[in-house]
Amino acid sequence: MSVEQPLWRALAVFRLLALGYAIVQYVGVADQYRYPLGGWMVMGTLTLWTAYTMYAFEKPELRGWPLLGADIAIAVGSVLATRWLDDIARVDAGKMTLPTVWSSAPVLAWSIFGGWRTGAVAALVTGGANIAERGEMTQSNLHNIVLLMLAATAIGYVVELARASERALARALQLEAATRERERLARDIHDSVLQVLALVQRRGAEIGGEAAELGRLAGEQEAALRQLVSDAPAELDELDLPGSGVGAEPARADVRTLLGRLAGSRVSVASPGTPVLLPTPVARELVAAASAALDNVWRHAGEDARAWILLEDEPDEIIVSVRDDGPGIPPGRLEEARSAGRLGVSQSIEGRLRDVGGTAVLTSIPGQGTEVELRLPRQAVAAEHA
Repeated sequence: MSVEQPLWRALAVFRLLALGYAIVQYVGVADQYRYPLGGWMVMGTLTLWTAYTMYAFEKPELRGWPLLGADIAIAVGSVLATRWLDDIARVDAGKMTLPTVWSSAPVLAWSIFGGWRTGAVAALVTGGANIAERGEMTQSNLHNIVLLMLAATAIGYVVELARASERALARALQLEAATRERERLARDIHDSVLQVLALVQRRGAEIGGEAAELGRLAGEQEAALRQLVSDAPAELDELDLPGSGVGAEPARADVRTLLGRLAGSRVSVASPGTPVLLPTPVARELVAAASAALDNVWRHAGEDARAWILLEDEPDEIIVSVRDDGPGIPPGRLEEARSAGRLGVSQSIEGRLRDVGGTAVLTSIPGQGTEVELRLPRQAVAAEHA
């Protein structure tokens, strides 16, 4: 990702400077070590590893947990080697370790790669190595661990925000491009397909007979196509929003847009002016139940029936009402259908709502139509999602 590359390059510069500082410090005290040659071997290892990481961390295919694991292992090993190579009196006095500040570079690498949590783990591991090198917990050790933890968590959190912002920007650019293409298609369709369908609808109504049925179907297709080209994208990915990360909610869908696709010449859809967002699986089940209710309208209410869909976004629940002007359902008809094994209402409508924590209420008055009210409590949605 582009946001990461400058961070890895900055870390490479930090490693190089920290290595130079460690070598300069060691030159001044090498004669005080028990095993000066061992100290120079550690410095040589750090030099070779720094050179390799400056190359490897530039390559996304090499940048992974094996490399990061080796990185932290070398840092911990060089810190622990100080206790065996340096003079015991110097160790007990709290003198600097062989890598000095270089040992913080792997911690920062873990923060950049995995976020603040992995950075905090690396800081604790490095801090533990410093305590083991000294042989006891001191005020100096505690101070260094706290500083390393703060740096690791701060950098890791900033990196997570930067990644989320980059995804949001990429998503916004995609939506902008999709909107432009949708507008272009809408213009072309309006100038050709929609006008033809509208003409077929008018001429069919004028001619009558089978042509009237053809005109009616053309009108329905015109309304559906017009709704389709005017829809905004239904699904929004909250993981693309700044501040999201581990534990964030998955993709959500706008119920208004999904219900709008059911509109037609005989179906009117009314919804709020603001998005009604639900987790995508829940939204799809809710709209599928509304679609099943419409199927029952066309199957039982007759060819001339009309239907109205109303979406209500209440503070504590979401309500979708599907009402028709058909003849209604005779008393006892639903019970007869269930006993005969026809489970359209109980499974396609009530079952779907029950699966997502909602309820479906069917009200029918003979001669005055039928209304199916789908209620989805927000508390049930939250529990189901959790």
